[in-house]
Amino acid sequence: MTRTPRMLLVLSENWTLTGGRADLPTAVRWAREAEEAGFDAVMVSEHIVLGPDAGADGIMGNPRDYALPGNQDPYTPWPNSLLLLAAIASVTERLRLAAAAVLAPLRHPLLMARELGTLDLISEGRLLVQPTVSWSKDEYDALGMPFGRRGRLLDEHLEDWAKAWGPSPISHESEHYPFRDVYFEPKAYRPEGPRLWFGGQRLHGPVLRRLVQYGHGFHPLGRPAPPDLQLPKDAMAAVGRDVDEVEMIGGTQAVFPDDHSPADLGAALASIPEQLEQGFTTFCIKPNQFIDDPDGVGAFCRDVMRRVS
Repeated sequence: MTRTPRMLLVLSENWTLTGGRADLPTAVRWAREAEEAGFDAVMVSEHIVLGPDAGADGIMGNPRDYALPGNQDPYTPWPNSLLLLAAIASVTERLRLAAAAVLAPLRHPLLMARELGTLDLISEGRLLVQPTVSWSKDEYDALGMPFGRRGRLLDEHLEDWAKAWGPSPISHESEHYPFRDVYFEPKAYRPEGPRLWFGGQRLHGPVLRRLVQYGHGFHPLGRPAPPDLQLPKDAMAAVGRDVDEVEMIGGTQAVFPDDHSPADLGAALASIPEQLEQGFTTFCIKPNQFIDDPDGVGAFCRDVMRRVS
């Protein structure tokens, strides 16, 4: 490989390594071991609740696989991602903390900005945030939020976060989150707030617009086609932003031999050189897709770094 990729350890959905329990102290230990092995970041995703639509399309065959819309057991544990990342921040020094799939429309933007800003301060600027709207109408219904307006709610969050990181007092006129002359202190670690990533199943208009206006990372779901890779570059250039400001987040694809066995690590890492050539720099990998020993994550991380270096 021409350069060493930055590796990101996915800490969500690893319950085959912990007997089905949300063993959070173990996840914190894995993060520390990942940092010691040379990993660049860890990632935690979230749901607040799940409903019947979580498994409406049939539960995934191999429980090691990633949860996708409609394929997961509604009993899947989803602990609070920001609290878990705060615990990880307290035992690490340089590891970046990716809060993926932050379901912003399910909270008030000032509350969300407070939580994100505090974690960014605790970690001294190591926080990465991927805000999204999600796919579960059941989740929105349970929390009393309008599923059909989730895109507009997310846009208002992004507007309000940008105001919150700036000078106080701040005001916002809107149908959903109006407020006037509020003082928001302390700010996030950086003047512009935490680094924001955007992504999803496809790079359609709203995602591209948010990436260009607010984003520093593009994290697609799956492998995008070459035209989709060019879209963010062209859009950034059109508004005078440096395309090098956008971190490209790729991944590793695990191929399971059956519904009971882990995948082959070497085969999953084989696509990284091609992705590097396409401009990707950071690569996600989920340990339970390749090992079954909860005490083997440190060795797994060292093995990954040895193979990609």
